[in-house]
Amino acid sequence: MSIAERNQPLGGNAMPRFGGIATMMRLPKVETAAGLDAVFVGLPLDIGTSNRSGTRFGPREIRNESVLLRPYNMGTGAAPFDTLQVADIGDIATNPYNLLDSVARIEAGYRDLLQYDVIPLGLGGDHTVTLPILRAIAAKHGPVGLIHVDAHADINDEMFGEKIAHGTTFRRAQEEGLLAQGRVVQIGLRGSGYAAEDFDWARRQGFRVVPAEACWNRALEGLMQEVRQQLGGGPVYLSFDIDGIDPAFAPGTGTPEIAGLTSVQALEIVRGCHGLNLVGCDLVEVSPPYDTTGNTALLAANLLFEMLCVLPGVTFRR
Repeated sequence: MSIAERNQPLGGNAMPRFGGIATMMRLPKVETAAGLDAVFVGLPLDIGTSNRSGTRFGPREIRNESVLLRPYNMGTGAAPFDTLQVADIGDIATNPYNLLDSVARIEAGYRDLLQYDVIPLGLGGDHTVTLPILRAIAAKHGPVGLIHVDAHADINDEMFGEKIAHGTTFRRAQEEGLLAQGRVVQIGLRGSGYAAEDFDWARRQGFRVVPAEACWNRALEGLMQEVRQQLGGGPVYLSFDIDGIDPAFAPGTGTPEIAGLTSVQALEIVRGCHGLNLVGCDLVEVSPPYDTTGNTALLAANLLFEMLCVLPGVTFRR
């Protein structure tokens, strides 16, 4: 398939950026992942949220802000649309009245996608969505390495007596054998807690925990070189909670924590995934009602584009 035959984002000279149907990067909307190399999928959910709701509107607003994106990455030289066939498959129909049913629907939706040799990029939605995604990913690829960017470890055993919520995702994933031993890295953890050992469960599982304080006032290229060495050549999943970034850059989220990563550091982390065998990515916890400027969703859209740019098979023009 030639470049001319692959889907391309709709340009601003073909349709004004404020016009047209709001798909991710104004790519074609498709009904099936057949023939695609990568696919954007919306995960509108917020009934797993413990504080401020609104992430059900995240996928739509990320798509709205993605109209500013163009097909070529000027910073890295990545040209994903030269070699990958990419489209937007729309949203998985979550159940706004039932969290467990929504989890089941997301897993089933991803299993349908993964019948094909496609890499899904999820638009969240609260962080509950990553558990059913990992269930479907592991069913295809086996236990995967994980890069988890977040202010919170999301390793609670329960929340208000419930075993599944946005703060229990990675404990359940570990217990269910979805994560590869010794191949999990959590970056950006910070804030107050209930006990001094709140992050220690993760460390006991062999997770590498990189608190936000270890990232302050430094570039993260060296860290990501270490992460690539640790994760090696096996399959890797990237889950990026927007609250990993400082609320000065991303206020539109449900559980903001001060003193987080900068937007530049976020780019360094995602770009540092180049060369890994990424089998899926997500960007979660965008809550548009808490950022009427749209800047949080704009940052999320850019990070999803950067994720697309580091997928296996992407070519670079320089």
